[in-house]
Amino acid sequence: MKLDYLHQSKIIVTTRSLAVASIMGTQSPYELEALSHENSLSLLLKWAFNQGDEEQYPNPLGIVDEIVKKCKGVPLAVRTMGSLLYGKTRQREWELIRDNHIWKLDQEETGILAALKLSDNHLPHHLKRCLAYLSLFPKDTLYDTDYIIQSWLANGFLPSPVQEDDVCCEDIGLQYFKDLRSKGFVQDVDDQVTFYKFKIHDLIHDLALSVSQEECLTIYQQTISASENVRHLAFAEHYPMRILQPFLKKLKGVRTLVSLTSWGQFKEVEKTFLSACISYFKYLRLIELENCTLKALPKSICTLKHLKCLNLSSCHNLRRVPKSIHKLQSLLTLRLFNLPRFQVSDNLRRLINLRFLEISGDDMQLREVRPGNWSSLRFLYFCKCTTLKCLFEGMENLTSLKDLIFACCYELESLSRSLKFLVKLEDICIISCPKINLLMEPQGIEDQNLHLGLKNFIIRDAPSLRDLPRLLLEASASHLEFIEIRGCPELEALPNWFQNLISLQRLEIIDCPKLSRLFDGVEHLTSLKQLKIQQCPTMNDKYRPQTGADWSKISHIQEVYIEEQKIIKSS
Repeated sequence: MKLDYLHQSKIIVTTRSLAVASIMGTQSPYELEALSHENSLSLLLKWAFNQGDEEQYPNPLGIVDEIVKKCKGVPLAVRTMGSLLYGKTRQREWELIRDNHIWKLDQEETGILAALKLSDNHLPHHLKRCLAYLSLFPKDTLYDTDYIIQSWLANGFLPSPVQEDDVCCEDIGLQYFKDLRSKGFVQDVDDQVTFYKFKIHDLIHDLALSVSQEECLTIYQQTISASENVRHLAFAEHYPMRILQPFLKKLKGVRTLVSLTSWGQFKEVEKTFLSACISYFKYLRLIELENCTLKALPKSICTLKHLKCLNLSSCHNLRRVPKSIHKLQSLLTLRLFNLPRFQVSDNLRRLINLRFLEISGDDMQLREVRPGNWSSLRFLYFCKCTTLKCLFEGMENLTSLKDLIFACCYELESLSRSLKFLVKLEDICIISCPKINLLMEPQGIEDQNLHLGLKNFIIRDAPSLRDLPRLLLEASASHLEFIEIRGCPELEALPNWFQNLISLQRLEIIDCPKLSRLFDGVEHLTSLKQLKIQQCPTMNDKYRPQTGADWSKISHIQEVYIEEQKIIKSS
């Protein structure tokens, strides 16, 4: 086989160890230098103060200089210290951080560990628990706030759900994530409109593992012992029961059971293993068996009266759950995502305390939700429900529903008008539903006076779409902030009632070749801060910055993206 020398691949290896570099490298390693003192000081001030505020506190600035020296030019340490100092304005607070004994305990030349430990010591207890839980998963894991928050909720890290409370526990969980982010404990944050994806640095992962104080344990082949204090248990590999049984018997207080798999791989999990875990761990709150080869669940799983979260996603051999699944009355989260041959049983509606539900499958036996069935449900996700043509009856009974998502429901043709009764609905997302059309016009006085709270509307890859749901969108005019329309080749016009969406802040129109213009009155939408138009040939020309015939109609918008052109105005 000839080697194409014009397209040779190259591999760059990054490491903190010179020993690793010497083994992997074919030439001398390039050693990154530490940040200069000036750059370190600038970075710390950026994280510690809002822009310009540092000038109001001249006394602490002298102390900052000494703290920066202790960070030894390591960006992670500097950023972490800046996050810790944010909001602290009294000189004494800064002195306590500068003089903390932890700096003396760090024997490393870098000062990273001291900075991280010091920052962790200042975390409130509720954030320490949330951070420690992340150590259960492998380094470089891409986390999803929706799922992590459900895990925190299942394990009691968030306040218990209160039906009458205006502030829901998921919102508190999201605030916990934002607090960890503001303090520098998470990175690579990607805003997905309705949730966030993120990672944690591997040194933060090490710190989280130490913070867990033996409560979190991931079992690998070399694991030979475990503390009786283990509460959260993950299995990275498959083990025969004869090896595991003596090990499991010692762990009486396990609350979390996770089977870890690499992306795209399936893990063998014996039914006897799961039965044994259920037998030994009577107080399980969370079971995660994603990507497992399991064909059936043991009936004993329905005896776990404390179970709050059950994840069976991508268990492709699984056809159904036990008929007595309704006995899990504490269950808050049920993930049945990407189960191509799954039977969606009518029994699921008897799980009356569910808050988060993902369902998929080719046999939709659930056709009606009755009053009281899912009155606490906030998140409902239909994925690859291949026989779903329309929503089941009784959608108006989902009075707490906040997020409604459809993905790859190839037979779905329409949404239900009963969605107009869901006043707490904030997000609708429809992806790869080729038959969907959303003609939904107001009818009668009742619809004319409708007020809804939709904030985000996303539709992608909908080749049959010709109309947008006026009933839902216009009734949400004072709340709707984001609209994305992507991959809709038959959509010929944006309706003029779009000019009534007075709270709209972001509008993205991508790959809609028949669209020739925006709606009338776009120049009056003063709340619109960002507009993106791509792969729409006629509109690209018409609204091209400075030169397009209708550029003046959108020139007031702060950020405009037309194909590769970007206009960002200073605020």
